[in-house]
Amino acid sequence: MVNPTTTAAIRSAWAALGGDPAAVAAVRPAGPDGVLPARLPVTDLAVACVAAAGLAALELARARGASSADPLAVDSRAVAVSFTSERHLRVDGRSFDGFAPLSRYWPTADGWVRTHANYPHHRRRLLAALDLNPERPDDEALAAAVGDRLGARPAVEVEERVTAAGGLAVAARTPAEWDAHPQAAAVAAEPLVRLRADAPAAARPAPPAPPGLPAAGVRVLDLTRVIAGPVATRFLALLGADVLRVDSPGLPELEPQHLDTDAGKRSTLLDLGRDADQARFAGLLADADVVVTGYRPGALERWGLSPEALRRHRPDLVVARLSAWGGTGPWAGRRGFDSLVQAAAGIAVLERRPDGAPGVLPAQALDHGTGYLLAAAVLRALARRAHEGGAWTADLSLAGTARWLRHDLPAGPVTAAAPPDPDPWCAERDAPAGRLRYALPPVTLPGGRPDWASPPTRWGADAAAWLAR
Repeated sequence: MVNPTTTAAIRSAWAALGGDPAAVAAVRPAGPDGVLPARLPVTDLAVACVAAAGLAALELARARGASSADPLAVDSRAVAVSFTSERHLRVDGRSFDGFAPLSRYWPTADGWVRTHANYPHHRRRLLAALDLNPERPDDEALAAAVGDRLGARPAVEVEERVTAAGGLAVAARTPAEWDAHPQAAAVAAEPLVRLRADAPAAARPAPPAPPGLPAAGVRVLDLTRVIAGPVATRFLALLGADVLRVDSPGLPELEPQHLDTDAGKRSTLLDLGRDADQARFAGLLADADVVVTGYRPGALERWGLSPEALRRHRPDLVVARLSAWGGTGPWAGRRGFDSLVQAAAGIAVLERRPDGAPGVLPAQALDHGTGYLLAAAVLRALARRAHEGGAWTADLSLAGTARWLRHDLPAGPVTAAAPPDPDPWCAERDAPAGRLRYALPPVTLPGGRPDWASPPTRWGADAAAWLAR
């Protein structure tokens, strides 16, 4: 029997996307409840976001001539393995740590603070804010020094000091403290998914697509990093889109993260501070259908990458924007990650450990869930553009998804199923990096691919060019 809270969550996600309520009848949830056990309804959130992306894919398939009435199967075990994909990733049998030694919770003078220092530049800024030498090689001794510095200060003071230095630290707030925060008020004023037609453009009927590949022929510029944005564009690649990820050569990438989230795509490097690379980027834009961005609001505008500027190259471009904290409010321009949003938004306190220390969700569910909602918004925009025309913009945030989890999803009894055996939901293949073991897609369209067409390429090694249609 399907858990009614799961069905309600699917309806909530699909309603946030503006989808036809009757379409939800096509979803066939399966698998046990509680495979992502938590006090909050994390399993329902995960299944709902994946189901919404699948429904949006079916809608685009119909817009391109598909007529299948087969149901959309969404198994909670496949979803759970996908949402914890970094734990199942292997390269030549080697696994990877999820967080760097300085990315963790620390006790402070009046509570707890969560830091994030996975990337080298964030690590340097954290240590600089605490007047510590970033070149110290002994992580254990360095962690002790960080703990000493943080333990002497109030959590909010640490948050402000590290943020001012360009680093990442957030005080762990209670739900009530976050709900009283001005940024929480700004997030509450925004919808979970904002999808709108920003400019008039003629309808562009989509040509027929191969079965199960409703995004075939769609060109997607992927300007995202970390997890949520790459998860969204990886799903579009599964559906046949030509996805080209573009990074700056000045921003390093973590290889495990790239291998985990960039299957089916290509990866190139462009320095938009160079005239030649700007010209290449403009050429890519002129032939793009979709641009997905995952940088904080305002970060890309200095390169002329606002939706309005982008549409000078392609008037009916679909622009999908992801942020950590939302598009408005005092924290809108701050950097952020799933773990930091969990800390600020009261989730870490709600999921606290038996010893009272802040806890974590059983997966980086804000990242993965927002990624599938972002993909769903792009797919719905493409379907609506085919029928109605228009230049479409979608906006989502990790903080918005956190609010949805805490406030809007129906909470049933706390259940905990045994962790699923990952083997049925993982695969192996050869990749440029080595023999890769990875989590499979959590949903497959009727007649569609059960896996991505290609493994991750080398990061930054592909040409800045579209594939031939």
